[in-house]
Amino acid sequence: MARRGAVDPAEVRAAVAAVGEWLRDESVSKPARTEIAAAVRGTARAMAADAPGHSVEVRVPPFVAVQCIEGPRHTRGTPPNVVETDARTWLLLATGLLGFDDAVESGALNASGSRAGEVARWLPVVPL
Repeated sequence: MARRGAVDPAEVRAAVAAVGEWLRDESVSKPARTEIAAAVRGTARAMAADAPGHSVEVRVPPFVAVQCIEGPRHTRGTPPNVVETDARTWLLLATGLLGFDDAVESGALNASGSRAGEVARWLPVVPL
């Protein structure tokens, strides 16, 4: 990415393509941490750019946390609407290989707060 917060669609697509085989088949060797980080950060920031706002925080530790979705701005403490998951689950969601409701149901995704589910409307970010 050129600068923090900037989203280049071509870079995001390339980052996702670099981890695509692993996303489709978990038995494939795990990509380098830098490749996973680039794909996670790029897709999360692209989603936040498409759904600007501050009412929901999407967290993919340790790589990124973004605020998105129009509504009341969160400024202090724990946000009332949080979506949190691991890197692989986020990338599966961001590419459309996993549905939001399925991820919540399986326990792979925590979605708390009345507006957290609105993130699903903005997925997938880069369909595979």
